[in-house]
Amino acid sequence: MRLTFLPTLLPLLLLNCSSSPSETASLPSSFVPTPEFSTYWQQGKAELSSYTLEQARYGEIHQGEAVLVFVTEDVSRSKQVKLDNPSAAPQDAVPVLKLNLNKKFNTGIYPYSILTSVFTPLDGRLNTLKVTSSVQEWCGHAFTQLNLRPKSYALSQKSYFESEGDVEAKLALAPLEDGLWNRIRLDPATLPLGAQQLIPSTVYCRLAHQPLRPEAATLTLTDAPAGKFGPAPASAYTIAYPAPVDRTLVIYFTKAFPYSILGWEETYADRAGAAQAVRLTTRGTRRKTILLDYWRTHHNADLHWRDSLGLSR
Repeated sequence: MRLTFLPTLLPLLLLNCSSSPSETASLPSSFVPTPEFSTYWQQGKAELSSYTLEQARYGEIHQGEAVLVFVTEDVSRSKQVKLDNPSAAPQDAVPVLKLNLNKKFNTGIYPYSILTSVFTPLDGRLNTLKVTSSVQEWCGHAFTQLNLRPKSYALSQKSYFESEGDVEAKLALAPLEDGLWNRIRLDPATLPLGAQQLIPSTVYCRLAHQPLRPEAATLTLTDAPAGKFGPAPASAYTIAYPAPVDRTLVIYFTKAFPYSILGWEETYADRAGAAQAVRLTTRGTRRKTILLDYWRTHHNADLHWRDSLGLSR
């Protein structure tokens, strides 16, 4: 599957970093989907997938669950927020694929809730516009936001940790690891490969108390082990950071459209709360996937939809 654009829009894709702030991502003003893309992604529903989560934290693996929500929507080119009324300002509307990745797990008596939101233009070759991540647990909470600018990402970071709180900075422009999940869904052919400078996961950097900045990484796309996720042919996209980060993320997805996320494995030395670093692997394994206009299912009578995803109530 390939995404199709009007020929008159191609010059916009070639604009360089000298663009003005209003042309932050050199974005096309109109997107022409293929019939396959439109049938799946533009039917007025979101794709909801539940996952069994085994989360590394404090030198142990904790059981939990995760949900990936993918949906298309229009975002303001100038403000980088969802437009309340896209038809009122069509010149400011940018069609994006949004990912909300939610994780919930308990560490002893207290729970963790983590949410990452990623906004990527429907042309997956373009830079992700925005990422926000929040981590809540009983000690406090932390929030990170990245916004695409002409020559950088603007970082805003809040945290209850003294050394991490109230940071406003600029990061050198590089692909965002968080944005690669959307690139897989849009078109795996656009995934960066080989040696790259990559801005790591915003959640990983917060949990590991590491500064958020571009890091060296090697990216590869291979076949997933046969039968690991059933009979359907699958691919494995591996992001490997050498020391000092020393972390690997593997995202598994179907080779056929819509390139469904089957699971992931994230391996690194977990130093939080442990006497010494313990190398552990976080895993997410897909349970179920449904298509649903979930924003309309917010009554008690709609709780059965959680059952359809195998989620706890």
